[in-house]
Amino acid sequence: MGSRKGTTRRKTRKLMSKHFRKKGKISLTSFLSTYKKGDKVVIKPEPAYQKGICHLRFYGHKGIIKSKRGDCYLVQIKDQNKPKEVIVHPVHLKASK
Repeated sequence: MGSRKGTTRRKTRKLMSKHFRKKGKISLTSFLSTYKKGDKVVIKPEPAYQKGICHLRFYGHKGIIKSKRGDCYLVQIKDQNKPKEVIVHPVHLKASK
């Protein structure tokens, strides 16, 4: 078995880049947003803030808030058919409809 090449952010140039009009400071409303247990959210990582970011294989996944862990949230998602729990900062979450 070969050795691993690169890091977790490998091959993400297009995925983790922002439109030039949206660059700059992060909005405080997304940074300080609160969610309740059972809320449905979408994982959309904010490239300007690296803390509390989950693995990028979960980009765009929908999940349910299970609980709060410090400043972050425990989100249950479905990866293929297996349920997984991911700890994500609220700046990387968007409310789902």
